[in-house]
Amino acid sequence: MKSITMKAKYNSPIIVMGVAGCGKTTIGRQIAKKFDYVFFDADDFHSEANIEKMKNGIPLNDEDRTYWLITLNNILQQTTNKNEKMVLACSALKERYRDVLSRDLSPTFIYLKISMTMAISRLKHRENHFFKPSLITDQFKNLEEPSNCVVIDANKPLDEILQNFEP
Repeated sequence: MKSITMKAKYNSPIIVMGVAGCGKTTIGRQIAKKFDYVFFDADDFHSEANIEKMKNGIPLNDEDRTYWLITLNNILQQTTNKNEKMVLACSALKERYRDVLSRDLSPTFIYLKISMTMAISRLKHRENHFFKPSLITDQFKNLEEPSNCVVIDANKPLDEILQNFEP
């Protein structure tokens, strides 16, 4: 297995992306902790209206995500301007979403690729989150797999995934 060396490769923001249940938050937090980076979870920046939609099993559309993505880009830019290294956990399902996140930046995307079966299994066991497992089908339907990124097999156990990263 080829390791990803953080110091050499990641002087720009890191965006850990993928569908719900792939481990974005868990892995993003672990990467940030391991390398002393600032961590942000994109879910913390959803509007109340977006959260209510997802709580009610209604998928978000492009319009719902527009202000959210602009907000996230602003956070990425502000953190970068302070010369802080950061990790953002964000679904970033479509190329145009990644374009908004990347505006005036050169982030590194880490795509956590997972099977629908595994994502559903993880979501069923997740507690205290507004995202309903019934929405996962819509996320896979909307997912445009990135071509210019680091791809990690998110079906594997966390410890094995984290072995991909070294200082």
